[in-house]
Amino acid sequence: MFDFDQPVNRLGTWCTQWDYVQDRFGVANLTPFTISDMDFKIAPCIKKALEKRIEHGVLGYSRWKNEEYLGAIKYWFSSQFDTLIDPEMIVYGPSVIYIISKLISLWSDEGDSIVLHTPAYDAFYKTILGNKRKVQSCPLIKQNNNWECDLNYLETILSKKDVKILLLCNPHNPTGKVWNHEELKVISSLCDKYNVKVISDEIHMDMVWVGKHIPWSQYGKNNWAIVSSASKSFNIPALTGAYGIIQSEETRNDYLQQLKSCDGLSSPAVLSLVATIAAYQEGLPWLSQLKSYLQANLNFVADELNKAFPQLNCTPPDSTYLAWIDLRSFHLNDEKLQHQLIFKEKVAIMPGSTYGDAGLGFLRLNVGCARSKVEIGVNAIIKSIKDIID
Repeated sequence: MFDFDQPVNRLGTWCTQWDYVQDRFGVANLTPFTISDMDFKIAPCIKKALEKRIEHGVLGYSRWKNEEYLGAIKYWFSSQFDTLIDPEMIVYGPSVIYIISKLISLWSDEGDSIVLHTPAYDAFYKTILGNKRKVQSCPLIKQNNNWECDLNYLETILSKKDVKILLLCNPHNPTGKVWNHEELKVISSLCDKYNVKVISDEIHMDMVWVGKHIPWSQYGKNNWAIVSSASKSFNIPALTGAYGIIQSEETRNDYLQQLKSCDGLSSPAVLSLVATIAAYQEGLPWLSQLKSYLQANLNFVADELNKAFPQLNCTPPDSTYLAWIDLRSFHLNDEKLQHQLIFKEKVAIMPGSTYGDAGLGFLRLNVGCARSKVEIGVNAIIKSIKDIID
């Protein structure tokens, strides 16, 4: 029904991934596999809804607290995750990171610690440090191609007096770990035991390949929030817009005070509302086919790497469209590998060090693109490794 094989030229569209690749990699005109948006056109149902709203011709101030928007979010959680969401708990925000930042400021004080499972999405580090809090790392451990959390060690750090919040990434970026029922149950009990509040970033919730996504609301007891958006799954981040599901009424009121009175964001991006409603109400057929395509891309990456280097035993991640490639067995110099990728192969692929010291020796390859582009990225990795080790 939908053609994901057709490349789309994004150059000249003020595109962060393509037009501004030099900002991060120091060189222009690289083929990028970087920031986690996709090169695909939006679903036809979203395009149609946006065109209808534009045709109306008036883009005045609007409200996010309306039955269609809240109902679409409630419907999505019910239909996709068998989870009932109280619409009264939903709040709007311009981005997932904005909502996380505000909750960090509301639920902790300067100098307090926030727990992260590492390696971690780089914006988490920046947001925590930017709010003058400290990062308390809980490293994920790779066991037989599965990523596991040492729950005993997690309890040790949650028990510390300065730890106020667990920032859970569910599913996890960059490892692709999907948290299972037993893990979430134990984590919930530990956070309740030590009075640690939980912010669960679930923006990758629709992109799960192994197991299933379980929203934190099924486990959270007191003082928790889910933060998500249709932007990742339906490739609409440029419209801005995210939502939080906040358990505490007091925290919701405090958050909205920050949103409206302190930061002057009382009117949402109306096209984001329109797109989210269309995505959640009508976008499932498009998303289902997209997921099949992305999963095939991830399998292709693993297969090609294993053909070239059988010792890698590379496996696709359990979630996300971000291949987290473990090259530690080669004992490569990460800077030398990046030099080969950038200056010889002319590609931009995120080094694992972007996600903290625990990411050293890894690459994060974005496969949210046509297969022909994925082939360029994989071939570049293979050639670069061979050039270094031969």
